[in-house]
Amino acid sequence: MTESRHWQYPESRILVFAKAPRPGEVKTRLAETIGAEAAAQACSDWLEELVARLDAAQLAPLQLWVSPDTEHPLFQHLAKTSGIELHTQPGGDLGQRMHQVMLHTLAWHDSAVLIGSDCPVMSAGYVRRALAALESGIDTVLGPAEDGGYVLLGMRSATGALFTHMPWSTPHVLRITRQRLVDLRRGWAELETLWDVDTHIDYARWLRQQAVRQNDEQQRFDQEVRVS
Repeated sequence: MTESRHWQYPESRILVFAKAPRPGEVKTRLAETIGAEAAAQACSDWLEELVARLDAAQLAPLQLWVSPDTEHPLFQHLAKTSGIELHTQPGGDLGQRMHQVMLHTLAWHDSAVLIGSDCPVMSAGYVRRALAALESGIDTVLGPAEDGGYVLLGMRSATGALFTHMPWSTPHVLRITRQRLVDLRRGWAELETLWDVDTHIDYARWLRQQAVRQNDEQQRFDQEVRVS
């Protein structure tokens, strides 16, 4: 299926990191307030919507890198309905896994954009801007997160310094990443800051946004009905 598509950036790859949405194993902080089942369902919904959004945009071939394995029904469903390539994440901490996946991908392709599945506000246009920056020759692209990390990492070469001895899941990740890029004398581009969902406050924010979007869609539908 990948070969038959008319991709906008055929020499790039979009890498989606995801954990099997099993209750009690994902978004544990969020689960403390909304429950394990609801947290797992939210993760499932976000991933399915993200893949559908990017698949429809036909930016670049999608790869879904998952843990602990590819057997979860959602992963199998996405592979069948969207043609996304399924891969199991390698071992190690987050930095080691990201580095190995980047090395693997960039050995065969010109560039790669790595994203998680817990940023439901990420649009296809956001990813497109990262891919365009990479194609223009920029070596690294960052999508900053409000919590001090990043929601997107685009690369043309997988520099190990950006992945090792990093205090993952802390507010210092983005700052340290920027400093290491400066130390390496590597230019980079940054997109606008987004937010991901980790706590019940983030979740409530997402629900409010969903309500506004649904209201806007209903108003557009009502307007179209009146016009017709």
